[in-house]
Amino acid sequence: MIHPTAIIDAQARIAADVEIGPFCVIEGDVVIDSGSKLDSHVVVSGPTRIGKNNRFYPFGSIGAAPQDKKYAGEPTMLIIGDNNTFRENVTLNRGTVQDIAKTVIGNDNWIMAGVHIAHDCIVGNHCIMANNVALAGHVEVQDWAILGGYTLVHQFCRIGEHAFCGMGSVINQDVPDFVVVSGNIAEAKSVNLEGLKRRNFDSVQRTLVKRAFKIIYRNQLSIKAAISELQAQNDEKGTLDHLIAFLESSTRGITR
Repeated sequence: MIHPTAIIDAQARIAADVEIGPFCVIEGDVVIDSGSKLDSHVVVSGPTRIGKNNRFYPFGSIGAAPQDKKYAGEPTMLIIGDNNTFRENVTLNRGTVQDIAKTVIGNDNWIMAGVHIAHDCIVGNHCIMANNVALAGHVEVQDWAILGGYTLVHQFCRIGEHAFCGMGSVINQDVPDFVVVSGNIAEAKSVNLEGLKRRNFDSVQRTLVKRAFKIIYRNQLSIKAAISELQAQNDEKGTLDHLIAFLESSTRGITR
């Protein structure tokens, strides 16, 4: 399952059924679990942990040192979950000791060509990043978020669950759950109703989310007042629980 032109470090621990194509390089403390495949010319640098059934298309740089001038060779890490797809020319950097010392990517993510995920980023599950999305350091992208092509995200920003960023968006503040943003600088436009339908939010929940959007963006309330109103409007299912927690924990403010 390993092409004869591939170079594999003696430290690497690779499951027996992993496929490693021509001219791949595995260097340092790397673990690759079963069912994963590296097409060709993929470089994986350790310390890196890769879960099951991940697919890496050609010319990816996986687990390279962070692009941070403070980095001094500390043994930080990249952790990748299961069932992710990384298309051509993706770059994923390890963390830094100034933050959590690891970059973490969850499960079932679809990462398209040319995407850059910098040091200390956390990407949840079921996320989609279209071509040439770039995440600066310390960014968090939460479950089911979609980032359109050429989206740029400033360091320390968060993208909430089920959020949608239109192509070419420039994000310099947090994007709350459910919200569609676009533009340079990005502005909130609407609710990601199509995404909610696909995630099986029922009509009552979708109506509640639309009402929440109006509370945050149309009623001229402060964030503190909006949170109080959202708490009062929340349903028994806790549809707005995560949104409320997201707003309460925002330090950069939200995209307006």
